[in-house]
Amino acid sequence: MTTQYHTVADRYFAAWNATDEAVRAKAVAEAFTDDVTYTDPLADVAGHAGLAAVIAGAHGQFPGFVFRPLGDVDGHHDIARFGWELVSGDGAAPVAGFDVVRLAEDGRIRSVSGFLDRVPA
Repeated sequence: MTTQYHTVADRYFAAWNATDEAVRAKAVAEAFTDDVTYTDPLADVAGHAGLAAVIAGAHGQFPGFVFRPLGDVDGHHDIARFGWELVSGDGAAPVAGFDVVRLAEDGRIRSVSGFLDRVPA
């Protein structure tokens, strides 16, 4: 099961790091169910289009930054959790958070509950 949770996180980060719209749409479809819900302190959206728009917005606000895992992925049953940070080319990480995801039977993410641990002033 641990491998499954790491695969889920890898697909999650591939979607969040996709800057090209077509690549992002494909990555979102591979990682998330059609009816995915995504909720964090700044967003509450559903579906691929809503999630892709949130991801595009993050890249618009932080151009050139990448999302990377922070710590290890942990999970049980159909739930996984992992930390992440948003990192610039020079290594600065002004944003960090923690996400809890619920998985569908096919292994894709059906919901995300996100928490922001560090945000710029």
